[in-house]
Amino acid sequence: MKKILSTLMVVACLWITIPAQAQLKFGLKGGLNISTLTFSEDVFKGDNRTGFFIGPMAEFTIPVVGLGIDVAALYNQSKGKANYYEEGVSQNRTLKTIEIPVNLKWTFGLGSTFGAYIAAGPQFGFNVGSGLFNIGSETFDMKKSYTTFNVGAGVKLIQHLQIGLNYNFSINKVAKAVIEDYEGTVDMKKNTWQVSLAYMF
Repeated sequence: MKKILSTLMVVACLWITIPAQAQLKFGLKGGLNISTLTFSEDVFKGDNRTGFFIGPMAEFTIPVVGLGIDVAALYNQSKGKANYYEEGVSQNRTLKTIEIPVNLKWTFGLGSTFGAYIAAGPQFGFNVGSGLFNIGSETFDMKKSYTTFNVGAGVKLIQHLQIGLNYNFSINKVAKAVIEDYEGTVDMKKNTWQVSLAYMF
């Protein structure tokens, strides 16, 4: 909660300092993702799985310098698959979350017809699916919230379309399990490639 409040305070401060000529646009963003689960112990192994995301977004831009911020609220449905070597079994699960990326964005290009951008920033995830992820006889408890980080780039076309490629990696764990054989916990993280299409009104 403290991280979320800190992020909102930063966004509010930036909003106050944005000059009058700044552009504010709203839009809809969606796309496909490829997620991989990783674990703190090599007794588990994750495989790539595809999913999707969709939701509203807002973008603040200062036209002359091209700097801005984009914020979105995305419903994210990603697939997770993991193998448990001890029992020779694998488990497929659908992970359902609400993701709120807050990216600093720099846009450069050739007028209003074509532009390119690079972006980076934190992303806050909230689990809205099952609280458990079973792999064989072991059960991972899904965290209610977690933090990841985005780095990405893309293009802007005809003032309305944005096509982007983004890599999102975990800063902290998304789930954990207590494994008696290891006398401690095993952490689960999720790293994701995303291809997105946004339409700005």
